[in-house]
Formats: sequence, C-alpha cells, structure tokens
Amino acid sequence: MKADPTAKSRQIILISIIILFHLVGIIGLAIPATRTIFLEIVPWHILLMLVVIIISHQSIDSRFLLFAIIIFIIGFCAEWIGVHKNWLFGSYNYGNTLGLKLDAVPLIIGINWFLLIYSSGVLMQRIRIRSMFIRIITGAMLLVLLDLLIEPIAIKFDYWHWSNAIIPLKNYTSWFLISCIMLFIFEKFNFKKQSIVAPILLLTQFLFFAVLNLL
Repeated sequence: MKADPTAKSRQIILISIIILFHLVGIIGLAIPATRTIFLEIVPWHILLMLVVIIISHQSIDSRFLLFAIIIFIIGFCAEWIGVHKNWLFGSYNYGNTLGLKLDAVPLIIGINWFLLIYSSGVLMQRIRIRSMFIRIITGAMLLVLLDLLIEPIAIKFDYWHWSNAIIPLKNYTSWFLISCIMLFIFEKFNFKKQSIVAPILLLTQFLFFAVLNLL
C-alpha cells in the first residue's frame, strides 16, 4: 500500500513547525533582552503544539475528544490536589508564566498533560513493544526523565516554585504513577497506529529542556 503523499507532506510541515518553534524558543529564552516576551507566549506555544497534535491525529472523532478531555481533567485535578493538599507532588505553587489560572492552577497544565501522555503513548505504540505493561512503564519512566529536565527550568522561568526550594522525591514518584494511570487509559482507547509527529514533539521537548539547562 503506497503512502499518501498529502499525509506525508502534512507530517513534514507539522514536524517542521515543532522543531522551528522550539528552536526559536530556545534562542528567545537564552537572550536576556527577549526572555520576558518569550515567557509571556509560553501558553500560546503549548496551544500551538496542541493544534499540531490534533491535526496530526488520524480519525479525529468522539473517542479521541473524550480521551483528550479525560486526560485534561485528570491532569488538572492532580495538579489541584498537589497545589492545595500537597498530597501528590509536594508543596509547590504556580507562578505566572503558564497563564490563566483556575483556583491557583493554570488551565494550560491540563493541556500539557495531554500532550505528554499522547506523545509518550504514540511513541510506545510505534516502537512496537508487545506487552502493554512494559509500554506503560517505559512511557511513564520517559516522562519522569523529562520532568527531571523540566524542573530546573520551571523554577528559573516562574512556571512553578517549591517550598524551601526543595524538590521532594514524591514529585517524581507521583509523576510516574499518574503517568502510568493516564497511559493505561491511552492503551484502553486503542487508537490505531499514529504518525511520527507526536513522538517528534516528545523528543523535541527533551532536547529543548536539555539545551536550556546547559545555557
């Protein structure tokens, strides 16, 4: 079966958008004179990545939208519990970089959870690990590794802040467990094999935060 040239072209365009906007973001955040402006557009950047992922998904239907809503709600509620109860991640609060908040939790954080879970789930799907259990565990471990890169940047750029400037171990254990739950949901929705666009987004996120940590 021949590949659809239109679909292939669309993938190339979407991947180019992901790489270009992250590259521009690195440059903008690395230069003190432009940093404030680029921090203000962080939520818009996440929304753009959401649009890219939605466009890349095959067969956008009620199942896909339901999955996205479920992950958004779980992610937002987990963060609300984390901020107000300190049960999950530890004692922390959000800064202003992530934009509009509902009861002290940025609305964009639920979208970010969706992007991470979807991208990790599709990556595990594409590398064809046969065991669902191993796919879930491996995907969750990848997201914990990503969080290790995100945390120093998040603190530096006012995404969120930890009480006493200490990141507790339970932050990472909670990331792992919540990611496992969400990836299990991804598995149960049983989406047909998706394009490489979402895994490229995940890889680009790794490179984005790794480079910012080095600068």
